Amino acid sequence: MSKKFVVKKDQCIGCGACVAIADAVFAIGDDGLAENVLGEEVPSDLVDMAQEACDSCPVQAIEAE
Repeated sequence: MSKKFVVKKDQCIGCGACVAIADAVFAIGDDGLAENVLGEEVPSDLVDMAQEACDSCPVQAIEAE
């Protein structure tokens, strides 16, 4: 089952931990902050990877819905 992962730009520090863990889902945008390159909805085969990135964010800037 797919799941939404949203980067809270006001909390993101652009450290890149999420990209290192889940580069199929997250990237650093032109603004220097992380973004979900899939929009928001993450397909079921990438959810575990995205959740690990979410859990690893040092400032909890990724919200799983």
